[in-house]
Amino acid sequence: MRYLNSTIKNMGNRIPFFSRNSFFKSPFSRSPFSIRSSFIMPAAFVSAALLAAAHPSMAAESSATPHYVAHEKAKVFVDRMVKEHGFERQYIQSVLAQAEKKQSILDAISRPAEKTKAWHEYRKIFIQDVRIKGGVAFWQEHKAILDDVSSAYGVPAEIIVAIIGVETRYGNYMGSYRVVDALATLGFDYPKRGKFFTRQLEELFLLGREQQQDILTLKGSYAGAMGFGQFIPSSYRSFAVDYDGDDVADIWANKKDAIASVANYFKAHGWQTGEAVVERAHRAEHFPSEKINSRSRPTTSAKTLYKEGFSPLSRKAVSDKPAIALEYQGANGPEHWLGYNNFYVITRYNRSHLYAMAVYQLSQEIALAYKEAKPKSSAKPNDQAAL
Repeated sequence: MRYLNSTIKNMGNRIPFFSRNSFFKSPFSRSPFSIRSSFIMPAAFVSAALLAAAHPSMAAESSATPHYVAHEKAKVFVDRMVKEHGFERQYIQSVLAQAEKKQSILDAISRPAEKTKAWHEYRKIFIQDVRIKGGVAFWQEHKAILDDVSSAYGVPAEIIVAIIGVETRYGNYMGSYRVVDALATLGFDYPKRGKFFTRQLEELFLLGREQQQDILTLKGSYAGAMGFGQFIPSSYRSFAVDYDGDDVADIWANKKDAIASVANYFKAHGWQTGEAVVERAHRAEHFPSEKINSRSRPTTSAKTLYKEGFSPLSRKAVSDKPAIALEYQGANGPEHWLGYNNFYVITRYNRSHLYAMAVYQLSQEIALAYKEAKPKSSAKPNDQAAL
């Protein structure tokens, strides 16, 4: 087991440990690279699976879509890549000459479900029988690696499965946009987040060089996220894991690497093994509105919140662990929850509180259904060897 972010210094660039080799094994050589793939990453981007549900009529633009080599911001980008990272100017220009502006990407990012739906509407997208059953099937099929990874990283299998379920419906919807199109479109033509996405385009070029990949073939979500867990390029370079030791952190086709990479992301962001995620609560009328739905890491203890009028519904002793006060718009009125450190960690994957709660509740439904389900009678003893 080796981590992608084990690095060496080479001409001032960050190079993964396996890039010292003169030949790089392609992570996509084992299967056709036709990935269909939000952000894994600290930003609220809707997953590829959610995008498919929310925008089923979205279609790819025609070949007449403008390319980016002549864009003024692209020219600045080319200069920086040459100066700071030593790329050949002609190579960067040739890629950008083939990168296409996609209006559907700009349309999609302007109306993510996290910003347009109330909790009771958003919840229905993910907490549904088909996704729960899909999670159980994924867990059963990959039980050995999930058990191993969960033990190694301290992250529950149901959380890992739920993330993959929310992001890509267990690998069935990984995104159909070329990543270079997504990042160029958002980097150069989406001023609101242009700086962030330009940085991700930079990371994509670095990723391609480190692994000798043709970045024009990489596909993902409208936000440039890739693989089972939807890692954007910077997350891939920092957190993707080569779990089976084959010198490739393949989050697209190798489920061992994909599962371990999600767990590694959670561990790196402070997941606390065995600790609570959320619990139901009651909000007194006098509890300050400004203390609801904080996006900061929890620092106020649940006991302090209790004294201020935000109390857990359980009859257990009130925790002295840091927590945040959460309020959701349920179908029958407001719902109140205490969110602990592990809830905050889920928001490092996607900053939306709706997303984090959906992941947690889906994980609990999957865990319950998994315990009640009988083992697959058709499973073969060596199924895992085929991963």
